[in-house]
Amino acid sequence: MTEDAKPLLIKRYASRRLYNTETSDYVTLEDIAGFIRAGREVQIVDLKSGDDLTRQYLLQIVAEHESRGESVLPVNVLNDLVRSYTSQANSVVPQFLSMSFEMLRDGQSKMMENIGTMPNPLTSMPGFEAMQKQQEAFMKAMTGGIVGGFPSGPSSEDDASGGEEGLDDIKKQLKELQDKLSKL
Repeated sequence: MTEDAKPLLIKRYASRRLYNTETSDYVTLEDIAGFIRAGREVQIVDLKSGDDLTRQYLLQIVAEHESRGESVLPVNVLNDLVRSYTSQANSVVPQFLSMSFEMLRDGQSKMMENIGTMPNPLTSMPGFEAMQKQQEAFMKAMTGGIVGGFPSGPSSEDDASGGEEGLDDIKKQLKELQDKLSKL
């Protein structure tokens, strides 16, 4: 099992201080929330009794966020949760919640994957190809004909005024591009 696959063991001392066994330092509830947001599982145990306190501390983290106005759970959902503790539905509710959050995580993962494979929206913009050609011409003029790290070399027809003509062409193309962009 890899280091990240094992839950991070947090021990609660009699003083109620929480101790990170990996880094040998004390942590707060906000630190624990940060570990969880980073994808790490945690396990909080009482040092003396060995009781697993993870559930109560996770609920405390949720309650603190909710009390600060960082509401994620609508009141009707909270009401339904309270009702589920007093009815026979409590056997179905944990499975339902677990499956719902699993579907949410899967959906978020798929959405992030799709964002990475989406085409660049600029490529569909009118005039994009012309702009790309103008950038290439500009870079060629600015690098003195060096394209891709290799000089294109002057041809026998080039003379001292050839560079100025190329620069004039680029200025003209840039002006045309600015005009096109301003019309968009």
